[in-house]
Amino acid sequence: MKTAGKNYLIPALWIVGFCLLWSLGSAYSLPSLGEIPGAWMTLLRDEGLIYELWVSIRLNLEAIALSMILSVGFAYLTVKHIFRTPVAVISKFRFFGMAGFVIIFTRIFGGGHALKVALLVFGMSTFFVTSMVDVVSSLTKEEQDLTRSLRMGSGRAMWEVIVRGRLDLTFDALRQNAAIGWMMLTMVEGLVKFEGGIGVIMLNESKYRNLAAVFAAQLTVLTVGIAQDLFLGWLKNRCCPHTRLALESK
Repeated sequence: MKTAGKNYLIPALWIVGFCLLWSLGSAYSLPSLGEIPGAWMTLLRDEGLIYELWVSIRLNLEAIALSMILSVGFAYLTVKHIFRTPVAVISKFRFFGMAGFVIIFTRIFGGGHALKVALLVFGMSTFFVTSMVDVVSSLTKEEQDLTRSLRMGSGRAMWEVIVRGRLDLTFDALRQNAAIGWMMLTMVEGLVKFEGGIGVIMLNESKYRNLAAVFAAQLTVLTVGIAQDLFLGWLKNRCCPHTRLALESK
């Protein structure tokens, strides 16, 4: 019982401390905690917050799916030495700033939905492929020797050891990189405002310095992002139950 009490006490103390710090910040530039719920209700009533959020969720899910296919595919190619150099070059693209690519991507994809998806996929894939290359390169000599002793072909060995055997690590990489789309959301939706999205709401409210509404939208995105991460964690435990058993045994 004492341990359970401590488990609740520590988060409660952090929440109280956070509220106190926020109250101090609201004296300078932050909106007060009491203003944010009212601003959220206004966005819900007047700005169609739920619909705009759904527009952003669909966009982000599309980008996550495409970046996962591309990144995992590129990473799996690195089992062949000939593909390692181009994939390594792709992974270094994560150091580029996105501003210089907007014009290039606009010329290639035009405007509209395709431009938003392309920018999100590029931004996410460069980080995702880096994580996945590390996953693939974690193959040990013992695992390689085991596949040879079992007389597995290269395709079967890749499926058993890398695809299935590293599926939990693939989920971890996906969870780490899926959040990047939400970070880029305001930028890409600001380029194509006619499709809407919660990023457009944040830009419009920022333009009029309505900080309470901006924070209300940001907290909405944060809530959805946490829910997304929890779902991916749940999916990982369902698809890779051995990782949960290994964690419980520690």
